[in-house]
Amino acid sequence: MTGSHLFKLPKLLILTAILSLMTGCATTQNSETIGDNDPLEPANRVVFNVTETLDKHLIKPIAEKYVDTLPVPVRTSVTNFFNNLGYLNVILNDFLQGKVHQGITDILRFTYNSTFGIAGLFDVSTPIGMPHNVEDFGQTLATWGVDQGSYLYLIAPTTTRDITDQVPSTLLNPFFYMQGLIFAPISALSAVNTRANLLEATKIRDEAALDRYSFTREAYLQQREFLIHDGEPPATGYDDIFGDASDVGNTGSGTGNDEESGMLIIE
Repeated sequence: MTGSHLFKLPKLLILTAILSLMTGCATTQNSETIGDNDPLEPANRVVFNVTETLDKHLIKPIAEKYVDTLPVPVRTSVTNFFNNLGYLNVILNDFLQGKVHQGITDILRFTYNSTFGIAGLFDVSTPIGMPHNVEDFGQTLATWGVDQGSYLYLIAPTTTRDITDQVPSTLLNPFFYMQGLIFAPISALSAVNTRANLLEATKIRDEAALDRYSFTREAYLQQREFLIHDGEPPATGYDDIFGDASDVGNTGSGTGNDEESGMLIIE
């Protein structure tokens, strides 16, 4: 994992902002569960506030200047370059999760983008049916049954399970083995580019969230569930609200078991 993960916020911030206004009782239930996974909240909030202050006065202005200076095609190529640079880690975790077909496809994607895409500056693979996948060691541990552990905020949101990805992603980053005169500026560019890509999302967060820390935490954890389950996370917190479809169909059966079923019947 390169500097691209510095100041990273979930890409589903916008979706979470909408869901947070619509989920009602389900959100209350989920918040209690999430709170159990954040025993270090006081310390996390301190780090979060320091990071937010640093971002406001240093990183964000640099990112805004970066956006104003470089045209969209150039910034897109920079993003493609760093995505491709970290793709060896994706490939490794494809196979660790048993996704052999996806792993082979990702090898081809990396090869095509690294050659025909000129070191990954251009994404020539997506248009021909080899999409960009997101896999990491945190997701791998989740598929192996490892609990997510405690939520942590260390420059960016993570958990005690997800932070383990720092090891393979760093070791698989080719620039890690180069001299600091090369690694440092590349990492800085990655961080600024990532922050620039998140300017709109963080703007929406700042305008919509009453508590930016809680919003960031819940958005991150929901995004991780989304990634772990390959875009099909299990529905939780809604069964008690809507009930089972079969129960709804039997509400008028006249069996006299409405009280036993636990359903509220409104005459």
